[in-house]
Amino acid sequence: MLKFLEIFLKKEVIGPLLILIFSYLAYRILKILLERAFSKGKNEFDRKRKKTVVELLKNILKILIIMISVISILDLYGVNVNSFIASLGIASAVGALSLQDTLKDVISGASIIMDNYFVVGDTINLNDFKGQVIELGLKSTKIMNVDGEVLIVANRNITEVKNLSQKAASNLIIAPTAYEEKIEKVEKVLNEIVEEIKTWPTMNQEETSYIGVVELKDSCIDYGIRIACSPGKVWEYRREILRMIKIKYDKNKIKIPYTQIEVHNEK
Repeated sequence: MLKFLEIFLKKEVIGPLLILIFSYLAYRILKILLERAFSKGKNEFDRKRKKTVVELLKNILKILIIMISVISILDLYGVNVNSFIASLGIASAVGALSLQDTLKDVISGASIIMDNYFVVGDTINLNDFKGQVIELGLKSTKIMNVDGEVLIVANRNITEVKNLSQKAASNLIIAPTAYEEKIEKVEKVLNEIVEEIKTWPTMNQEETSYIGVVELKDSCIDYGIRIACSPGKVWEYRREILRMIKIKYDKNKIKIPYTQIEVHNEK
């Protein structure tokens, strides 16, 4: 038992273990401090920008801690750390020449954040691909469209991009309603819905409104609600508003027409 403790307490054995534990704890603490320091923002865009900066800083922090841990462990085993660092510098210079594209990606990623091109959560249009930024890393950016398709593009190739989150997105929501329903009753219900959704986050109160009868169709009247909100919220809000229309119509006994097929079975 004593021999085992002597072996375990040797710096070559316990040292790397303590370094790994300390490195993990240091990363977790610094990560929490970073998240708290950048948790608040003046508006949604500022909060998303800070969140993106935090993700980038966490990646850099992770790499630095790993490098320091490796050098510290090598020093415990008697490796000449000074010469190692010197050779690492030479290797870095050689590697920089062979990894120019990677360095361009990293520099471009930093520029995207610092110059406010876009942040995680923004809806952008890049080379005719429209979607939401789901990840902004050191090397690449991931964009997901409404169909769930993910475009992964190297940061150095992002030269021209349209940020659709800089302005409110407008969307028309149609509420098909049976002809026999009184217009006054329908409009009262739809206006109640509008007043409720105006309180939702990122919803533009001035541009969100009930716009009236949109079209007289063969089997129904189309009533319209115009919403204006953050582009990233359009489809989520659209689904929720359609759900509200159905619930409110059912509660007020307002009919939504649907196609019916009558089948005759001849004997």
